[in-house]
Amino acid sequence: MRQPPKHQLAKAAITVWRLSGIITFIILMVMAGALTYIAYRFEWPWFIGTIAISLTLLEAMLHILIIPTIRYKRFRYEILDEEIYIQRGLLIVTRTLVPMTRIQHVDTKQGPILKKYNLMTVTISTAATTHEIPALPSEVADQLRNDIAVRARVIDDD
Repeated sequence: MRQPPKHQLAKAAITVWRLSGIITFIILMVMAGALTYIAYRFEWPWFIGTIAISLTLLEAMLHILIIPTIRYKRFRYEILDEEIYIQRGLLIVTRTLVPMTRIQHVDTKQGPILKKYNLMTVTISTAATTHEIPALPSEVADQLRNDIAVRARVIDDD
């Protein structure tokens, strides 16, 4: 059996994912509050608002406190000569090998939260799907994108 990939994401990935969870929590809490108000206003059963707020709090606990840490611990990647090896997952760990010969293009992307922490996501596209290596330091992401692009081109030329 193959060893797990060597490289880990930037430690700031946990903070980025937690901030994303907080933003989602705020949006869901506003929606749960609106639903609670509507239930009160139209004299619907009181448990409708209670359930909405409880589910929102549960979602916050999972996506702010628990999932980012597990996701960080499980995500690994490695760039090999002829393939990219990615491991990801929460409960079920998936290990994926992406052959360099199948890669069509490689991109980097950076949203406002990633930019604040000087992180980028590398996106690897094949004909079938897209694979991501999230939350890498910008310099590492740029180097990785260029390295994958060169390796994919060299293998295609052979």
